[in-house]
Amino acid sequence: MFTAKVKSEIIKAIIDVTSPLVNEAKFNISKEGISIRAVDPAHVAMVDLELNKSAFDEYTAEPMELGIDLDKLSGIMRLALAGDIVSLEYDEKSNRLIVKIGNLVRRMGLIDTAGMPDSKVPNLNLPAKAVVKADELSRGVRASEAVSDHLALSMDKEAFELFAEGDTDTVNLKLPKDLLIELDAPGKFKSMFSIDYFSNMIKPVKNENPVTIHLGTDNPIRVDFDIAENNGHVTYLLAPRIESD
Repeated sequence: MFTAKVKSEIIKAIIDVTSPLVNEAKFNISKEGISIRAVDPAHVAMVDLELNKSAFDEYTAEPMELGIDLDKLSGIMRLALAGDIVSLEYDEKSNRLIVKIGNLVRRMGLIDTAGMPDSKVPNLNLPAKAVVKADELSRGVRASEAVSDHLALSMDKEAFELFAEGDTDTVNLKLPKDLLIELDAPGKFKSMFSIDYFSNMIKPVKNENPVTIHLGTDNPIRVDFDIAENNGHVTYLLAPRIESD
């Protein structure tokens, strides 16, 4: 059994977080909420999403897995306005997810989850940490997209820095410690990443909401932030681009 009612913005946030990596996702339903863990086909990035039942207006569930086509779900959610309440119900007889928005009803066929792997989150020991306001970070990433397909992130005791270099232009965003929410870097650390992946990872975070970045040197990056009015949490991992000599 699974029935829930939730604001449309929360379903859209799930789609925004997950769909940049995969087209299909396994929703792990429990009595306490929903979780999604997925790795992109190139095994470059991973998302781990937890959404507590407190994020929902109504929530009743028994443990189950629902394989959902995110393109289908996104299509129906485009018709929902801000503030709309979306009703979700699993129909066991037809193996469909019933999505209701007002008087509109979509009965979505589900995907067999047998072929969807249960990915494990690796335990990374990343020495540096910065908590950055999302709008500051987004500004630097958007500027970088115009000059390159990759960017370098670095931290030391004094600042967090973003740098991108193209054929003719460069972009630099340097945020000293007093402009950061938090900075903890016992040395100098730097890694390079794909702008496309990194941009998609931070897009769901709006305005001055905090984004936590864990960094090493030539290590994967870990990005954490809350969603659904702090009733949900997202962790992304992204593999580095190693600079060739």
